[in-house]
Amino acid sequence: MQEAANRREAEQPYEEITGWMNAEGHRTTLGNEWRPHVLAAVLDHPAIAGLFEDEDGNLLPSGGPELISPEQFRKIRQMRPKHQPGAAQAPEREYMLSGKRLVCGLCGYVLGGAPSNAGSRGHRCPPSSPRRPRGCGRVRINADLLETYVGEHVLAELAKPGVSALVEKAREQAEQEAASLLERIEHDRQRQSRLGEDFAKARDVSLSAFKAADKELSKQIREGRQELRFLEQLAGVSVAGVPDLVKWWKHAPLASKRALTFLLLDKIAVYPGGRGSRTVDSDRVALTWRTWG
Repeated sequence: MQEAANRREAEQPYEEITGWMNAEGHRTTLGNEWRPHVLAAVLDHPAIAGLFEDEDGNLLPSGGPELISPEQFRKIRQMRPKHQPGAAQAPEREYMLSGKRLVCGLCGYVLGGAPSNAGSRGHRCPPSSPRRPRGCGRVRINADLLETYVGEHVLAELAKPGVSALVEKAREQAEQEAASLLERIEHDRQRQSRLGEDFAKARDVSLSAFKAADKELSKQIREGRQELRFLEQLAGVSVAGVPDLVKWWKHAPLASKRALTFLLLDKIAVYPGGRGSRTVDSDRVALTWRTWG
């Protein structure tokens, strides 16, 4: 990682850096080849230099390991357009909780990110319409309040004897599932390729049958990639050896919090609150914990 940082500091493009890394046999923690946007995200996160970013945007020592020096990190970060003086800052829209495990308690539909009219982060069950049948549209919740509530319960669960060891086993299982899923995705790609070859050679494949099969395979591949990204996040986080989980949680990236949360939880169901409600409790949020063993 140090050599990659040196190359980036010398203004070498990420595409060239990852090309060199992959050619040299360097791989991610899951054994995958490096991609430009993945390397860019790693080099842009303060943790790589033993830092964390406070609420005012100040970079402060976290006490963690320094894979690159803080000085070099600042130089590399300043090279990214979003960190340059005068650059327009997009509204923060990252969510700790997302995906198919965050659902509406009334209809079971997946909650999506939906900022309020005031711009604060939130989740909602999308309303249904004749042309786009979806959820019930009756549940909305403030993301900050929900993340705080869930985070407190996750940390309380981790404080129980033996849970950290079980989480490590779940992380290893996610790593194995990711490897299996990657094989399945590659198999579907090969099937799709053969399907196109058969159609091109007119081997008893009608146009309608080809389109239907190709559409279904594309859907499977797309959904597989989404699940693979999720599993990679789960496999990439570990709390083994972390002396102070509360401190770690306070400064951890949202992706790490999300991964740890869904290593512990199978589902988070959200129910309606009163109009303008600022309360998040067990009446509004039902947590389904992973069943161990």
